[in-house]
Amino acid sequence: MKLNFFPFVTFILALSFFITSCGEESDLVDPCALVICAEGQVLTADCNCITPAGENSSITKSGFINTNEIWTSNNTYNLLGKVVVPEGTTLTIEAGTIIKGNEGVGTLASSLIIAQGGKLIANGTADQPIIFTSTLDNIVSGQILSPNLVEADNQLWGGLIILGRAPISAADGDNIAQIEGIPADDTYGRYGGDDPADNSGIIKYVSVRHGGALIGADNEINGITFGGVGNGTVVENIEVVANKDDGVEFFGGTVNVTNLVVANGEDDGIDIDQNYSGTIDNAIVVQSGATAGDNALEIDGPEGSLTNGLFTINNLTLIDEDGGSDTGGDLKSKAQGTINNASWRGFTDNVKIRASFSADCIEGNNDAYSNYIEGTLKITNSEWVGDASIADWTTVYSDRDADTDGDGEGDAPCDLPTDYQSNVNELLNSDGNQISTVGTIGADASVFQGWSWTHSNGKLN
Repeated sequence: MKLNFFPFVTFILALSFFITSCGEESDLVDPCALVICAEGQVLTADCNCITPAGENSSITKSGFINTNEIWTSNNTYNLLGKVVVPEGTTLTIEAGTIIKGNEGVGTLASSLIIAQGGKLIANGTADQPIIFTSTLDNIVSGQILSPNLVEADNQLWGGLIILGRAPISAADGDNIAQIEGIPADDTYGRYGGDDPADNSGIIKYVSVRHGGALIGADNEINGITFGGVGNGTVVENIEVVANKDDGVEFFGGTVNVTNLVVANGEDDGIDIDQNYSGTIDNAIVVQSGATAGDNALEIDGPEGSLTNGLFTINNLTLIDEDGGSDTGGDLKSKAQGTINNASWRGFTDNVKIRASFSADCIEGNNDAYSNYIEGTLKITNSEWVGDASIADWTTVYSDRDADTDGDGEGDAPCDLPTDYQSNVNELLNSDGNQISTVGTIGADASVFQGWSWTHSNGKLN
């Protein structure tokens, strides 16, 4: 005989309300404390009871996906090692689907790799985001927050890697390169080309968590890697949380990204390399000394002969939660592009701008500093929040150590010409930038409400 639990649940709720109302004031702070789920159901962060995926709906994937597939939200998909979507194949992931990567390092690190010519259609929604996480995460479809993992839990699997045929500027003048961590003889690791409009699919409302597995000495996988991805690819509302390496890294390419949030990583928040020339619009980076974050931004320019690509970052908020060792940014290696309407909040370490010199530390070479002076690298209409001045906002530094004792080895940084810092300060002051006591500009955080880990953990308040 099957029992109906709902009258009983209703009675319990009513009794709880009566006791709370007639007795002393309740000290319950959990908004879901009075919600009792039926047997076999679990409680979500928004106080809903859902039925989790059953034992028979966990599907393990490994190796190449050689025919078009659809991953559905009633299943959980476990990545065992590298799962590759090769050229000519499309992987479609339904809204609300959970994908979990197995533990492993080196060649055994679990990742989903979209190779050149492959496509990922991951079209999540604000009500049903697609979540990539670890097999150690007890989260089920319908939940936003993990019931057991926190922001310090990282390096539990690899990450999401998307590779395209858009232009890049790699070392030695190469316009095609091999992505970090994939052996050179594995051709699915190639990226770059000559098609700015290359299309790798659709990525919307996707949250990637607890990754960054080690794939080599001092080399971890980024949360999301875009290698030579073209602007035919649609990327909107993406999140990376608790990654061991960079949150999101762009190796060249032209892809545009709208609504990006990175929180509590152990390396850079947003990393730009190899002449990335797309636009990032409305982004938030949350750094914390508690998770050993490095630079909120790390920006490098072209490495090879292709030098005409300029990145654009509009509407950006960068937050240091605890005033720890995190740096506001490192603009280096011929960085070129524009940061506009940005707000740096809570940082005690400012934005670094690199200047390059010849071996004798006398002649200046082309680098981020010279690009800043010439106007190909800009910070405009932005603010630094805190008790500071324009002169505190940036630090110009040398890329080279001088040999002060004649032993052929660098001993101390080259002495900067006295006007280098003042030149940057003057440009900052004239480009609509300001020092603020409270943050008034930057990203619109409301677009991350409801679906993101970062908002649900109160990181954007």
